[in-house]
Amino acid sequence: MFEAWGRLMYRRRWPVLAAAFAALVFAAVWGTGVFGALTSTNGFTVPGSDSQKAVEIAQRDLGRSEADVVLVYRSLSGAGVDDPAFKAAVTGSLGALPKERVSATTSYWSTSSPQFVSRDHKATYAVLQLAGQDDAARLKSYDAIKGSLHAPGLSTQIGGGVPTGETINDRVTADIGKADAISFPVLTVLLILILGGVVAASLPLAIGGVAILGAFTALRLLTYGTDVSIFAINIAIFMGLGLAIDYGLIMVNRFREELDRSGDIEQAVGRTLATAGRTVAISGVTVAVSLAGLLLFPMLFLRSMGFGGIAVVLVDMVAALTMLPALLAVLGPRVNKWSIRRRRVPVEGQGAWFRLAHSVMRRPVAYVVGTVVLLLALGVPFLHITWGGVDAKVLPVNAGPRVAAEALDRDFTRNATSPIQVVVTGRSGDLTSYVERLRQVPGVTGAAVTGSHGPTTQVSLRYQGEALSVQARQTVDRVRAVPPPAGTIAYTGGQTAEMADQLNSLGSTLPWLALVVGAATFVLLFLAFGSVVLPFKAMAMNALSLSAMFGAMVWIFQDGHLSGLLDFTATGSIAPAMPILMLAMVFGLSMDYEVFLLSRVRERYDVTGDNTTAVAEGLQRTGGVITSAALLLIVVIGAFSTSGITFIKMTGVGMVIAIAVDATIVRALLVPATMRLLGRANWWAPGPLGRLYSRFGIREENTQVPEPIPAAR
Repeated sequence: MFEAWGRLMYRRRWPVLAAAFAALVFAAVWGTGVFGALTSTNGFTVPGSDSQKAVEIAQRDLGRSEADVVLVYRSLSGAGVDDPAFKAAVTGSLGALPKERVSATTSYWSTSSPQFVSRDHKATYAVLQLAGQDDAARLKSYDAIKGSLHAPGLSTQIGGGVPTGETINDRVTADIGKADAISFPVLTVLLILILGGVVAASLPLAIGGVAILGAFTALRLLTYGTDVSIFAINIAIFMGLGLAIDYGLIMVNRFREELDRSGDIEQAVGRTLATAGRTVAISGVTVAVSLAGLLLFPMLFLRSMGFGGIAVVLVDMVAALTMLPALLAVLGPRVNKWSIRRRRVPVEGQGAWFRLAHSVMRRPVAYVVGTVVLLLALGVPFLHITWGGVDAKVLPVNAGPRVAAEALDRDFTRNATSPIQVVVTGRSGDLTSYVERLRQVPGVTGAAVTGSHGPTTQVSLRYQGEALSVQARQTVDRVRAVPPPAGTIAYTGGQTAEMADQLNSLGSTLPWLALVVGAATFVLLFLAFGSVVLPFKAMAMNALSLSAMFGAMVWIFQDGHLSGLLDFTATGSIAPAMPILMLAMVFGLSMDYEVFLLSRVRERYDVTGDNTTAVAEGLQRTGGVITSAALLLIVVIGAFSTSGITFIKMTGVGMVIAIAVDATIVRALLVPATMRLLGRANWWAPGPLGRLYSRFGIREENTQVPEPIPAAR
């Protein structure tokens, strides 16, 4: 099947390239419009959750009460808030804001509430509610007034949900451009060095560009049917470029090998698709399935990452199976043009990878025990992970919204702008006793009715601990355990409740992610290799890679080690959506490398029938490709570690660690050692499944397997 496809691509190379060029032009013109169609909301709320219902009911019956913008004022002269000049500066500034942009303002002078005055009486804050029916409209209102928010003679810090979200989105967009500027020149140089020539190096980059533009086009199409977060752009760029490099390396290397063997371009293209093309197809579907698991989660952030990842992986795969073989067919021997060094033809029984394979084959038990102990030790810090959320603390320390948030937390009544909101709906005359019972809940420091209309009443609770802390979430659980008055229903909202609902949603969905992705991966690997042992072993190897990555994440970003080197401030917690996103991406990329290695091992096993020889030769043939692909992917993803947004930086650093561990310790040492110990059991399948593989397996039935390259004498 794949060889026939390769020969078709050879015969139709010019129409294929013409179609690819037309699609590329369309994507460049129309697909890049995706940036204006993506939503700028953070997407971490859980639709249908208790906290989301509280927000919806309160907004419907009482109006919005969120602190869209929080302005922290402090006198430059040291005067207190009771100074007439201080009052005049604040009230004058707030009063001048256009009513069509600001629907409500709340301050010390409009409420006389002491919570608006700092502990030293030299600072105050005001809360703005912006006009607009949705986040996009409120963002426009903020953009229209943000230049008019400073009060004369006072230091003004601007924080709140809208400025924080805008700052995060702006930094993410800037970081994407910065990452591209860093990684692309380095990638180009490394590809030329690895592939040994300019023409060969240009092919993976071309596939990467097509994949990224294709993913942009797919995401824009999706925005017509559903919201897609701006963060999907991140995964589209680094997964698109990273997988293009992987697929380009394996295809170009195999084409050169087959061209050296036969000298016939059509046959070389056909054999390349029959071997490397088959591997790319299996890998692409496996990685896409892994990322599809993100669609099981209701949060917009994870679903958007799933959409972006699936789109770019499938475009990468299609481009590698159509445009790339067509380009190889056109180039033929000219793929080696503009070489910077003489290319060496690999010889069995020689080279560093052969020596490493020989060492692993001789001492498999020592390698298995040593690597497993090392990987488990790297994962130990994950055992004390603390879950947190995404707020202004993910920004750099000098970012305005973070400075404002820290001033509020340090100088004023804690959690005054992020209370636990209990929304009670229904008819009852016993709300007074209910509010009193809420006030007595351990962890609650104050309770007051802050809105009432018809059957709906809102009670705002102050509490101990930071809004996203474990202590605050425990308080939410206790609040929810207090029974509301008869005839009413109570919903608990606010930032802390949203965080608690997010954790509950992720925890309940995670087993389904493991089941669906695990089952799909098992089926794909079985159909690819005809074994029921290898899929389970592959998933176990991936789990070890993930444990090392998660341990490193906690050690670095929660505990704060290397914070000076990496230029971030540790928050003492990890946002729970990020490990799940990284799990899906790293699992897919690990399977990518697993398929590369096992495909070559299976190919040699079909020729020799000797498991030990097949494993050694498979490692010799793929070790350099896998490590080169990993190095290039590290450059792509590592560039995101320069981000000023902590969770983007964490994604970059964590995945660099995972890829490095997976491509070296796991693929080069642990996988060959376990395959050596398992022997022929690697390829075992019970009779019925064996017959199923014979009938439906993803393999080339009528293709003559080439003779092994003779060993050096």
